[in-house]
Amino acid sequence: MFAYAMLGTNDLDRAIRFYDPLMERLGQPRCWTGDNSVSWGSLEDYAIPGLCVGRPFDSMAATSGNGVMLALRAPSVAQVKDLYELAMTHGGSDEGLPGPRPQYGPGFYAAYVRDPDGNKLAFVCYQAEVGEWTDEPS
Repeated sequence: MFAYAMLGTNDLDRAIRFYDPLMERLGQPRCWTGDNSVSWGSLEDYAIPGLCVGRPFDSMAATSGNGVMLALRAPSVAQVKDLYELAMTHGGSDEGLPGPRPQYGPGFYAAYVRDPDGNKLAFVCYQAEVGEWTDEPS
């Protein structure tokens, strides 16, 4: 359904330092770098949705929207935790520690962060097993 998502930034170099390690960990290499924006994903396989970060075209300041969030799929609880730690290491801020969110479904495990520009991201595993996040056998 989605072709790509675009997030605004006021500091492109800082955004690149934040997103490069996250996208690399998700297996989505940077595929394009321009003067005002960068993209991760694939320029050859348009079935793969991409992520773009850039300065707004209207030259106004980039702002985050209340209630706006981009969720990035992770295949495991371990990767949700890893992405959260990477985000914290590269200038992100906490919006919700990694953990189960049973209100969204029995296997829903997520962490929430803000990028350096205030954009909210979720790292989500839909099929987490209880044993992945506790010492209890699943």
